[in-house]
Amino acid sequence: MNHPTNSTTMSHRTNPTTMTTIAHTERSSDLYGTLTFGGDDMLKRLPPEISMKLQATMKLGKPLDPGIANTVAAAMKDWALEHGATHYTHWFQPLTGTTAEKHDAFLHPMGDGTAIEKFSGSALIQGEPDASSFPHGGIRDTYEARGYTAWDATSPAFILRTSEGHATLCIPTVFVSWTGEALDKKTPLLRSIEAVSAQAMRVLKLFGTDKGVNQVITSLGCEQEYFLVDETLGSERLDLVVCGRTLLGAAPPKGQQLEDHYFGSIPADVLDFMASAERKLFELGVPVKTRHNEVAPGQYEIAPIYENANIAVDHQMLVMHVLRSTAREHGFMCLMHEKPFARVNGSGKHNNWSMSTDTGVNLLDPRDDTHTNMQFLTCLCAVIRAVDLHADLLRASIASAHNDHRLGANEAPPAIMSIYLGDMLTDILDQLEKGTPKKTMKGGAIDLGASTLMALPRHASDRNRTSPFAFTGNKFEFRAVGSSASVAWPNTVLNTIVAESLDVVATAIEKKAGRNASGAKLEAAVREVLKGIIKEHRRVCFDGDGYSAEWHAEAARRGLPNMASTADCLGALDTKKAKALFAHYGVLSHRELHARYEVQLEQYTKLITIESRTLVQMVNTQVLPACLRAQAELADTVAATQSAGVECADSEEALKDVVRRVAELRAATKSLETSTEAQKGDAAKKVRYLRDTVVPSMQRVRDASDGLERLVPADLWPIPTYADLLFLGR
Repeated sequence: MNHPTNSTTMSHRTNPTTMTTIAHTERSSDLYGTLTFGGDDMLKRLPPEISMKLQATMKLGKPLDPGIANTVAAAMKDWALEHGATHYTHWFQPLTGTTAEKHDAFLHPMGDGTAIEKFSGSALIQGEPDASSFPHGGIRDTYEARGYTAWDATSPAFILRTSEGHATLCIPTVFVSWTGEALDKKTPLLRSIEAVSAQAMRVLKLFGTDKGVNQVITSLGCEQEYFLVDETLGSERLDLVVCGRTLLGAAPPKGQQLEDHYFGSIPADVLDFMASAERKLFELGVPVKTRHNEVAPGQYEIAPIYENANIAVDHQMLVMHVLRSTAREHGFMCLMHEKPFARVNGSGKHNNWSMSTDTGVNLLDPRDDTHTNMQFLTCLCAVIRAVDLHADLLRASIASAHNDHRLGANEAPPAIMSIYLGDMLTDILDQLEKGTPKKTMKGGAIDLGASTLMALPRHASDRNRTSPFAFTGNKFEFRAVGSSASVAWPNTVLNTIVAESLDVVATAIEKKAGRNASGAKLEAAVREVLKGIIKEHRRVCFDGDGYSAEWHAEAARRGLPNMASTADCLGALDTKKAKALFAHYGVLSHRELHARYEVQLEQYTKLITIESRTLVQMVNTQVLPACLRAQAELADTVAATQSAGVECADSEEALKDVVRRVAELRAATKSLETSTEAQKGDAAKKVRYLRDTVVPSMQRVRDASDGLERLVPADLWPIPTYADLLFLGR
């Protein structure tokens, strides 16, 4: 078997179709057990015939048999009660980008005044939360409240415990309206996974490799970056509490210039936090593997090994939940924002994506003699075509007010969607474009120059950290996803555009070679089709420095879109092309896609408005009063010095400087307040207005405040500084 590997754990292999829980040989505490209902737990508690039917849905993608619901519900209830759960919830992912839950007790009152513990099959299969209060993009009117959650049997149920020990059975579900339209992020993800499977199976059938394969799944591993700050200090800053990022803050004397934090020794208190979080994640079946210091001070990373994409998305939401809740237990505040601190690196969530059969064959594994692996080259070219043809959709899938602070900076890929392939694959594409590939570049070995050191095997290609979509051995790493985002939507878009390309490629090969062609005839047809794709779409391939000005100019010459901000790219979701694409593959109807466009516009507007109002409040109630006190103290000093008949030109100049800066801050803050409340027009116009007017106005306020922070005495400055947050206790 050959499966995608995490970029930080390249030697590790695991089957993404079967990894649903982690077995424990030891436990340091009995407080937590194995808290996922799947694998051995399920096999032991269910009759064999019921277990087989449920396993067929979970692992083979077979339709769920509703007749097994009561039996599964009873076993799940008993298991949950044994682990101390008193309530259950349908755990779903609305369009807020977070998770949602409504708890119901297992205790059920009877007519005679007694109560029994009850959990029926119908309660397992379907729930009914209020649909009108979640973002819906116009699918529901305010008075239309009915919505449904439906059990997703392909993702294991789990138990979440609070720090006080309260336990709740969480059942992963989808969330739809009364009309059946998707109001969540999971429903279209599941549809897109099926779309990829259907088209990839056609490719396998062409090459005769579909025997024994039930489905092709997309596999996923997400590297999560985050910051830790002292919770007491963080809670003293309204911007961190409300917005998740600092809206003010002068740069400390030392930031990340020395690069001494990256991969450095993990501080003891942070390591304690990491170990605690990892233990909880293992017990929830989340296969975390790697931990390390990241580039910026106070920044860290956790990375898993690979799973079925649907389960990986659920587990990613759990990773964020566990990191945040565990941080509080250890006296930290965990910041997931893409740019919590200016002038140091922000955080991303590298989305490592591949396609694998349910028998464990990775379709993006190039193998040793890649030039002969026509099935791999077919899948590779389909991905290249998808990214080039739908770069606008891919860019829109990771767009947010948060991510606008990060994309294109010297820490994250640019907003221009491009693909890094590396020398070996680029060479093979060159050969394929000219005719028949004859060879595969080899990496060789690295002689380290000391007899005590073994030679290291060298990959045929380097890696490129500036590429937003990089091939990294046997997967693609979509590096532009933001750290606070749900990965469900980017993967839904990626799956859909790849499904469409696989469809087009398979159809073209079938047309040229015939459905039952093999041998030389099939290979000739494949080469001809792939040659056309390479000529038309390889403009999206770029192996150089994605941060450079030269690449921006080159990308423009190639005709690649450069959508620098959220306001530039969200319109891609509302085009005829996008609507036709998602509807054709059954992922989203026209109304469902338009709803997501409207929700993203609304979220951008609300986020920027909240940030602006928070900044105004902080300046008016904290920063300006502190500056005025500093100004008054300085004025008293100047007056006293002058009264003593002593020359104090420097102090007078300093006072004038503070007075001028305070006036600038007042004016900038007033302008920001006025411009924020002046927004009008439809949703798209508001987004453009906020980007062009309010965001620059917020920066002017920040610049004025940060300048004063460098002058105001430390004992008067009203909020913890960057030095306090990034270095105190470290």
